[in-house]
Amino acid sequence: MYEVRYDWNRKNVFIIIFLAIGAVSAVTLPDKPLYARILVLPFCIAGGLFTAYSAINGKVALRVDETGVLLGGNPALRRSGAIHVPWQDITAVVLWRQHSAASILFIGLARREGAPAVPGGIRGPVGRLAMRALASHFPAGVDISRPESGWRLERERLGAAVARFAPGVPVVDI
Repeated sequence: MYEVRYDWNRKNVFIIIFLAIGAVSAVTLPDKPLYARILVLPFCIAGGLFTAYSAINGKVALRVDETGVLLGGNPALRRSGAIHVPWQDITAVVLWRQHSAASILFIGLARREGAPAVPGGIRGPVGRLAMRALASHFPAGVDISRPESGWRLERERLGAAVARFAPGVPVVDI
């Protein structure tokens, strides 16, 4: 089994530091207008607490086992939106990047034609068009994906787990 949980990483630490600097500057800089302090301080505090809670709650971000693939949802919400897809519905595990300022890695699942719909999946031609508009290189067969955010994907371990539990399912790195 390969399992990754949400945890502390460089991105979380950077966000916390950035928000702490924002909160301190909102309080200590004398030339800031009152409305800016009122808006910035709660935003920085709430954002920092949200980021810290997401990192320390230990929810599963990704699990690959004999039953299939579990893609975790939002780590800070009570109903996280995690999705479990059984191996018989998966035709490929696809790694791809959203090319933006951050170049975010995504893990996606290509599923067989006629597989039951899953919550949070891309549905229909309109959904695919919207994804293509947001990420022009979005893999054609993928209808479920999650960003590597708040956790770290180990490609070798992922490949080994997929090969062990579903030898006919390729791991495609775009």
